[in-house]
Amino acid sequence: MNDKMYIEQTDTVFDAIVVGSGITGGWAAKEFCERGLNTLMIERGRVVKHREDYPGEGKGPWEFPNRSKVDNLLVEQDFHQQKKCYAFHDSTKHFFGNDRELPYSTKEGTDFTWIRANQLGGKSLLWHRQSYRLCEDDFLANKRDGEGNDWPIRYDDLKDEYSYVEKFVGISGQAEGLVNLPDSEFLPPFEMTSPEKMFKQFVDKNYTERHVVMGRCAHLTKPTQLHIEQGRVQCQARNECQKGCSFGAYFSTQSSTLPAAAKTNNLHIAPNSVVHSLIYDDKTNKVLGVKVIDNDNLTTREYFAKVVFLCASTLGSTQIMLNSKSKKFPNGIANSSGVLGHYLMDHNYNASADGRVEGFEDEFYQGRRPTGCYIPNFRYKPSLYGEGFKRGYAFGMGAYRTDWRGKGGSDGIGADYKSKLTEPGEWRLGLYAQGEMLPRFENQVALHPTKTDKWGIPQLDINCQWSDNEKLMMEDAAQVGAEMLRKAGILDVKSRTTYDHNAPGLAIHEVGTARMGRDPKDSILNGFNQTHDIDNLFVSDGAAFCSSAVVNPSLTFMAMTVRAVKYCVNEMNNKRI
Repeated sequence: MNDKMYIEQTDTVFDAIVVGSGITGGWAAKEFCERGLNTLMIERGRVVKHREDYPGEGKGPWEFPNRSKVDNLLVEQDFHQQKKCYAFHDSTKHFFGNDRELPYSTKEGTDFTWIRANQLGGKSLLWHRQSYRLCEDDFLANKRDGEGNDWPIRYDDLKDEYSYVEKFVGISGQAEGLVNLPDSEFLPPFEMTSPEKMFKQFVDKNYTERHVVMGRCAHLTKPTQLHIEQGRVQCQARNECQKGCSFGAYFSTQSSTLPAAAKTNNLHIAPNSVVHSLIYDDKTNKVLGVKVIDNDNLTTREYFAKVVFLCASTLGSTQIMLNSKSKKFPNGIANSSGVLGHYLMDHNYNASADGRVEGFEDEFYQGRRPTGCYIPNFRYKPSLYGEGFKRGYAFGMGAYRTDWRGKGGSDGIGADYKSKLTEPGEWRLGLYAQGEMLPRFENQVALHPTKTDKWGIPQLDINCQWSDNEKLMMEDAAQVGAEMLRKAGILDVKSRTTYDHNAPGLAIHEVGTARMGRDPKDSILNGFNQTHDIDNLFVSDGAAFCSSAVVNPSLTFMAMTVRAVKYCVNEMNNKRI
């Protein structure tokens, strides 16, 4: 990486501006640069350099003042929302947004947890790396049951892009031939533990539509030459990925797409540049560029380009569009349909079941596997929906042995008691649901009429809550999960639902709000992520989704972005943009 690529003010008119540097922004920049376009990536946060800026990497809890727990006062002042994320602790807190500087509000009676990571690389440094393709039924769901608008694309439209992305990223997993979970281009899978294999055998034998597979994740179990050329090597199974990985063993912007883009000498980066709005010319009906505010000194500057790709995250891109107002678009740019900000969705992780496993006391496992097992959505079409609700859910699954902490509350004293604390405890196996959230007009984000942030940008006001459909879905998941465990011989099974106190957002899979569609009257984007209203403006992050489906969305973000750039460059070459 060359420091000369970082810029502040410039008069250059770029071929393409990419707003955001996370998973989609990194891919958009790579694809533009490798096609020969002079590209500017705009990032609102600081520069994070691969290998150099991972201060928590390799450090054990004992190397931190509070065993990696963040000081309570600091949490309440700066991280009262971010602290809810599973990956937040003292060795990762520098990768999370500051809640005091990044305020947002929620409508009375609702709540939403917005996890943010504003630095070069964005949330690609923090994501959980689960990587699954949407299936054909996911793209058909809205049309079949009348919830939401019909996706303007189908599985076959993304199939080639999925393969292209997977080969570059590196996805570990195993081909299963399932219609509800299409196979990817795989590196070797991680291995299941013995209790997991036992449970898999039970499920495969006793259920037609249910299958247990190894979790598919963006980890290099066996790097190819393509990965080695990126400077990436084999995963060490440390499961400390959110601290940063100098091995480049899991996919991130820093380890993979950014070096590829930089290698072309077509990449320029404007860090610490908070995008205020898009610059729009009503005479030509074109976006000319973006207006940004310096993250530190609050001065303004402008950047110009022939096309603009918004990859600032679902809510980040929508906030920029809502704040880009003109006489033609008084309610936000490219919003002639009036649906910008609506149909916000997140995944519904609000049911679980677990219990005790006997018979494997002489077995353990090696390393810290960075993924679990997975039961794909078995309610993937209307004939398989549960009673009283539409759509379905998957299960994450994993088995583990408890340790000395599980024994600490038992009675004992002396050498024998201390010796017991060095021995592994019981095996446990658990399931947690990952359900779909229906697209609903009422779930929306809007600009707050009076509140702004430190850059003078209107805050987002979020109105989002679970419907009865999501609640019934989780009740079903808790019951079904517990039933499966008991039938498999798992002991002391307990199940629970948490939708009554876990608000949307915490899955960190928010999608919707600038959805694609066939009809410009009820959507923002066409099937190539191009806005219906302005031909040189694209949105290729999660905002484009028409439904949430069940699987983790990041792999689809990447594939959609590659497809959108390919289309955009072709349109530019043919003088249609």
